[in-house]
Amino acid sequence: MKIVVCVKQVPDTKGGVKFNPDGTLDRAAMLTIMNPDDKAGLEAALRLKDQYGAEVTVVTMGLPKAEEVLREALAMGADKGILVTDRVLGGADTWATSQTLAGAIRNLEYDLIITGRQAIDGDTAQVGPQISEHLGIPVISYAQKIEIEGNNVIVERQYDDRYHVLKAQMPCLVTALAELNEARYMTPGGIFDAYKAEITVWGRADLKDVDDSNLGLKGSPTQIAKASDKVRKGQGEKVTLDPSESVDYIMGKLKEKHVI
Repeated sequence: MKIVVCVKQVPDTKGGVKFNPDGTLDRAAMLTIMNPDDKAGLEAALRLKDQYGAEVTVVTMGLPKAEEVLREALAMGADKGILVTDRVLGGADTWATSQTLAGAIRNLEYDLIITGRQAIDGDTAQVGPQISEHLGIPVISYAQKIEIEGNNVIVERQYDDRYHVLKAQMPCLVTALAELNEARYMTPGGIFDAYKAEITVWGRADLKDVDDSNLGLKGSPTQIAKASDKVRKGQGEKVTLDPSESVDYIMGKLKEKHVI
């Protein structure tokens, strides 16, 4: 079985975010991590590898520094890493990103594609399903459990206070929740081997069946009107009142804010 896992290098939001003048994220200036949902998807693929002897190829699109998450994936147990990077791909929204990743994946053999549900820097949950649409394969989203049965994938799909059990014939794409599992740690030997391994680097010329009009910032229909870091709350108001006055004060504030 061959599994492709899509991962994304995202800003570590604990360190704050920075923006370019055009409103896009200044990824080169921020500390980064592997997107949590993607990491759960990678762990799911590695468990299938442990169980069935699958080959796991990890693909990411980003700046050259995104190679770091590929080496992390290799250190965890992935077999191959592919970095898709090119200046013309910069500034891509979900549509352009999914077109790019689909163009890269068309070069690969796969039975199962696993992506994270969504990235913490966008929270759209669109890229995975869009990739499946471009490739013409079924998708099962919000996976909280993944099993293989013959040529089928069986997924528990999270839904409000319950879950659906869905079955699809492979090739299929599954989007994973961070709650799907607890990802394994990198091993010292794995880290050593990962930094000796060769990362495959692809650019625009390596993308298959993708039109230039669907790539990068120019190919992104989503336009950013405004972007900013977290807005800091102003200093609160502190008052000292007796109980009866406190009730009147609070009720007055709630009415003022149209809460009641």
